[in-house]
Amino acid sequence: MDDAVQEVKKALETVTDPELPCINIVDLGMLEAVEMSGGTVTIRLLPTFSGCPALDMIKNDVLRAVREVAAGVEGVSDVHVEFVYDPPWTTDRISAQGKENLKTFGVAPPPAEHVEGEPWKVDCPYCGSPYTTMENIFGPTACRSILYCTHCKNPFEAMKPVANW
Repeated sequence: MDDAVQEVKKALETVTDPELPCINIVDLGMLEAVEMSGGTVTIRLLPTFSGCPALDMIKNDVLRAVREVAAGVEGVSDVHVEFVYDPPWTTDRISAQGKENLKTFGVAPPPAEHVEGEPWKVDCPYCGSPYTTMENIFGPTACRSILYCTHCKNPFEAMKPVANW
């Protein structure tokens, strides 16, 4: 049974966020639980935002990836995916590898230990400079903003910090 759960978790590491293809849903911190009961695998995921338009795509990608693995695992006959909201997802759930992948993709990871109401301190993902300015709080998705590096002169996106207050 533990081997099957490990196989499912490995399959989940192949599923990326459709809006951030540089990071898988495990490194993004969306995976809350994998449970097996009576031949059914239940995967509980935490949405990064409750209104995220990519949830259906993520669910379908998870079903496809896990069903491929489940086909080779004895005793697994069905796969369910549930989005749960407790505990709430926060940016603290992003793994160190996930943060590195975001930087490589040109997206500044969310600041660690951000205090609500305080300005963000975001380093440029391209040159590492701390001399950055907020250009627009609203980025291409609800979880990102647009910033500008005054050192290397590149615009870049940054993930907004989301904490459990």
